[in-house]
Amino acid sequence: MAKSSVTSILKAYSIPIILFTLSLYCQLIIIPRSFPTSHYDVLGIKLDSSIQQVTDAYRDLTAHWNSSAEPLDTSEFIKIQYAYELLTNDLWKRDYDIYGIDEQYHVIDKMKEQYAGAKISDVALPLLEANSFDPLDHNIDVVKSEDFLSKVGTGNQMLIQVFSLGSNRCAKFVDTWKRIVNLLEGIAKTGVVELGDVKLAAYLSEKRSTGRPFFRNGVPSLLASPPGCKASECLVRYSGELSVDAVTDWFATTILGLPRIMYYTKESLVQNFLQKSSRHKVKTIFISKTGERATPFVRQAAKNYWAHVSFAFALWKEEESSFWWNTFGVESAPAIIFLKDPGLDPVVYPGSINNSYFIDIMEQNKYHELPQLRSVTSMELGCDPRGYSRAGNDMMVWYCVVLAGRQSLELNKMRQTMRRVQEKLSNDGDAAPQDELSAAIALKDKRLTFTWLDGEAQNRRCLFYIHSEYSYETCGPRRDLSDVPKLIIVRYSRNDTEDVKIEKDSKNYMAAYLAKDIDPTSQLVAHYNGSDDIGQITQWISTVIKDGDSRNVPFFKTETPELVPEDVDPIWSTGTEKILSSGKGIMQRIISITTGFYDILCDPRCGPFLLLGALMSFGGVWMRRSQATNLNESQTKKKSSTVDNEVRKKRRPHLEPGSKRFKLPSMTDEEPKDAYQVPFSDSDSDE
Repeated sequence: MAKSSVTSILKAYSIPIILFTLSLYCQLIIIPRSFPTSHYDVLGIKLDSSIQQVTDAYRDLTAHWNSSAEPLDTSEFIKIQYAYELLTNDLWKRDYDIYGIDEQYHVIDKMKEQYAGAKISDVALPLLEANSFDPLDHNIDVVKSEDFLSKVGTGNQMLIQVFSLGSNRCAKFVDTWKRIVNLLEGIAKTGVVELGDVKLAAYLSEKRSTGRPFFRNGVPSLLASPPGCKASECLVRYSGELSVDAVTDWFATTILGLPRIMYYTKESLVQNFLQKSSRHKVKTIFISKTGERATPFVRQAAKNYWAHVSFAFALWKEEESSFWWNTFGVESAPAIIFLKDPGLDPVVYPGSINNSYFIDIMEQNKYHELPQLRSVTSMELGCDPRGYSRAGNDMMVWYCVVLAGRQSLELNKMRQTMRRVQEKLSNDGDAAPQDELSAAIALKDKRLTFTWLDGEAQNRRCLFYIHSEYSYETCGPRRDLSDVPKLIIVRYSRNDTEDVKIEKDSKNYMAAYLAKDIDPTSQLVAHYNGSDDIGQITQWISTVIKDGDSRNVPFFKTETPELVPEDVDPIWSTGTEKILSSGKGIMQRIISITTGFYDILCDPRCGPFLLLGALMSFGGVWMRRSQATNLNESQTKKKSSTVDNEVRKKRRPHLEPGSKRFKLPSMTDEEPKDAYQVPFSDSDSDE
């Protein structure tokens, strides 16, 4: 019974107890750690004293302990010496006074442990080592207050480093920062802000409850300005490891919204990458020697070329060098491998590459040698029914050689044949034989394009072009083991009798015709029924082009089926905002809530407020319990009185009027035992 009573009391007063415990924790543990004893207090002078006052105080203390009979404790001497060296250095004193930065504080504990039990004379001086540097010597772009808004106000992404000229950590971070700047070149802006620019540094800092600016992790401090950010509240602060790999990965993923590129082992590369990635894309493999994550410009390329190229990373190991050489022809790392059409040897670029060179090789290798006719390539290839030609908007007639078929060995063999045809016509040029001259000249003038069409994925377009009783062997889902690729030429022709002005922006031109049921260009299709001999195919192509250029055929327009997109949009195409609001946004919110709660506990007003809340909560609980007790007692008394009345009613017999035992109450109902009749004086007695 007593145990349950104590439990109920503790349960009732749980909130006051918790608040009281938190107030003690804040006052006794958190506040002393957050506001340690000032170095000025160690010297016995007021805060923000001048260097001269610091020097005078140190000399007074030195004179005092030299004249004192009792020797000064070594630990006390170390604290005094540390305070003197810190506060007599202009840069260290500035950083300590304004921002509370004291990055060498660990030296005190280290020296105390090292010189425990030793004499003061044994302590090696100075305790602190100065290591300043000049940003101009390292070609670092220092941002000033007057030009900060012009760089950030444009709304572009920017990575900012806040540093101090007197910080040893910042001096060691210089080379790392230069590598980060080089990797972000062309991707985002970068800049550094020195703590001496107090107005700008305070703007970029966090604020304590007292209003004092501070940097939670000291300096160097890294901040990022997301797109459209024009205020300090939207700046994102970095709190991780100060390495090139970690910083660039954070900035590329969190701020730029760029994708990560996965690493594969030599065993998983074939199974999980080559076999599972889209067949219509070029495969690009980066062979890394360090194992670092993809640089920002590589990730930007992965985003830009996502529709054409699949990317993967692999770590180079010397014991696996024979695999890379025998499979891909790679001698050493780093290297980049491009895997294109079936049957083609890998294209390998050895050595490190910079941003511009990487973009050049991506442009050269983003297509298969025989490119695929897809929704994202039709306009660029000039095989678009809405009137776009690789030869320009003024070209009236142009051609597309299309190889249609389902993914199969037969299609792969025919793709190799068409690559040889394209290569032969490209190499011959004006010196081609007479029967191939028309095709060679058309290819040179960009009036001729070679491409292939996936007959299964693009079933409607395939049926539109093939349109024969044998189309089931080429178009649509596989019905049997027979796959027959078909070779056709599509002749595109503009109607010069119509006053149609094609804008330079082909997208606007396309939009103008999307609402119509007809295409602005005429299409005629020629089918090839010969063998897979290269010479015969080139002669047929040249004959079709020569005939198509010389004949005036009736202009015929119809609606061409749209090409079906092969892939859904990747996650990064939705924009940085949606990425931040999903995975990364949740982590940022959790970190923000955690740090915010810790800052509240570090507020000197937190302990008294919690104690006041505990007292008020305690009083409220006590009053409620007292009122409940009084109410229970009154209810108990009322209930007891009610019970007594009911008992009395039960004891008194209830008689009906008219019964023999029923009597109305009167003065003569009963006669007392000692009652007697008093005689009257005027009575008629016989005395």
